[in-house]
Amino acid sequence: MSRLRDYDVLVACEESGMIRDALRAAGVRAISCDLKPSRRPGPHAVIDVRRLLPLRHWKGMIAHPPCRYLANSGAKHLYKRINGVWAKEHGRDADRWRLMEEGAAFFNLFRDADHIPLRAIENSIMHGHGLQMTAGRPADVITQPWWFGDPFTKAAAWWLYGLPALVRLYDKSHYESIRPKAWYLPPSDDREQKRSETEPATALAVAAQWGPLFRAGSGTRPAIPRSARPLPPACR
Repeated sequence: MSRLRDYDVLVACEESGMIRDALRAAGVRAISCDLKPSRRPGPHAVIDVRRLLPLRHWKGMIAHPPCRYLANSGAKHLYKRINGVWAKEHGRDADRWRLMEEGAAFFNLFRDADHIPLRAIENSIMHGHGLQMTAGRPADVITQPWWFGDPFTKAAAWWLYGLPALVRLYDKSHYESIRPKAWYLPPSDDREQKRSETEPATALAVAAQWGPLFRAGSGTRPAIPRSARPLPPACR
């Protein structure tokens, strides 16, 4: 792997290499990092991202911090389970709150990296406690895979700093059917890993819409001509 200073954009906490590869195909000098090796060949650092964040040369960053303990879908687990029921009346689950606070602190490392001018932090839709501990505001945009050409649902919330919101390219009317991504994944040891992976069409949209900004180092987005928008798979 080349020197870290040979890269302009850090794709943090990405094991899949999906967004990294899409950015590189768009001419962006991107590198991914994670505690695990990349599942796709390409520039990747197996390292704690906290060692890379302080570097002052980054023009941009896309971060995917773990969302398990911040996600609204898991809010009930913040409270104790008695007789099969989670409820506030049962009191807080101390371990779960500790894990949530640790997750929030990690998210905030990317929020506070103000020396990187163009930043996007992707996560699940958060519960209220998570929002209070992290961004302090709702996400700037919540995307779905069908926005960009993949015929299924899986909400992704994006908090943006210096970047414009991603633009939806398709309507539901473009598809014969749209189903939750989880329906396409049979039980397996790596099901959660696959479920969290960025979808190919989303990665391509990120590269097409933010790639020119990362190359220029500014947050002014050029127009996206409709002629450059490929048909979604359901229409091919």
